Amino acid sequence: MEQLNNNITNILLTNSLWSAKIGIIMIICNLITIAIGRYAIKIRGLGPSIPILGSEGLGLPELLATTSLGHIIGAGTIIGLKSVGIF
Repeated sequence: MEQLNNNITNILLTNSLWSAKIGIIMIICNLITIAIGRYAIKIRGLGPSIPILGSEGLGLPELLATTSLGHIIGAGTIIGLKSVGIF
């Protein structure tokens, strides 16, 4: 059992599945899609609004939609950067 734990730890450390660079790329992609979605979504404000963002009309459905797209774009960006060799 201990050897299995050591093997899993070695795999995780050598593959570098997640790092601060990857997290920053994902955050940037999500912020960009939220900014674009705020102006691109034509019918807004049908669901509950989010008061923390300070922007009226951008509710929970819009936030979920834009962050879902942001994760897709972020995953594609990370895979692309890894395949080019930047990461």
